[in-house]
Amino acid sequence: MLRTENVTMQFGGLTAVSGFSITVNEREIVGLIGPNGAGKTTVFNMITGMYAPTKGRIIFNGHELQGRRPDKITACGIARTFQNIRLFHGLSVLDNVLVACNLRERPGLFESVFHLPAYQKREKAAREKAFELLEAVGLAGYAGDDAVSLPYGKQRRLEIVRALATEPRLLLLDEPAAGMNPQESAELMNFITEIRSRFNIAVLLIEHHMQVVMGICERLYVLDYGITIAEGAPDDIRKNKKVIDAYLGVEDTSAGGTRA
Repeated sequence: MLRTENVTMQFGGLTAVSGFSITVNEREIVGLIGPNGAGKTTVFNMITGMYAPTKGRIIFNGHELQGRRPDKITACGIARTFQNIRLFHGLSVLDNVLVACNLRERPGLFESVFHLPAYQKREKAAREKAFELLEAVGLAGYAGDDAVSLPYGKQRRLEIVRALATEPRLLLLDEPAAGMNPQESAELMNFITEIRSRFNIAVLLIEHHMQVVMGICERLYVLDYGITIAEGAPDDIRKNKKVIDAYLGVEDTSAGGTRA
């Protein structure tokens, strides 16, 4: 589904990511891990069009993405969340999802101004779709609440639901377990695997919480100083000396630690 070929991102004299190649297949959950500053979010920003790579190719379902605007890439079927939650302040839970639903249904100016029947039909369908999404993930009871009033874990879930409203085939999650307690992290693991099955999507996630990474990812890529130092199944990564030295340390990663 997704393939990058030797993508490189340079900022002046600084190389943030060098020769990065990755594949993500249909319905696969893939993890991207590494120390802070390793270049993980830069990879996400290149895939989603926020940065244009200095070199290399990004191919999604046979189409090259480098140079396309973020909204065009989203329309192709890639959605993302951010490390810092970016819900729309002042909007309800339902309205946050409705904003994303409008990516697929964009009425003309004339229809919108005069609320013609076609516009009203689209609005009704969008509201039904948004409510169905909230219902599917257990947030329907909060539909009328201010989005930023939700507990932290539910805000994370809402941000993922908003991304799902764009009807992606690939979902990019940037540290979805950040700031969560162990119970919330366990619920998140179940949530990610459930939405993969329910919405028939692939997931690429950045995460420092090793319990989450090792628990749900089928394959992992490890970055250090912008360079891929390992890739493979979680059990292989856990035992990889380069990864242990650069990132995992000697702590038991099954308990959720990252460094000794």
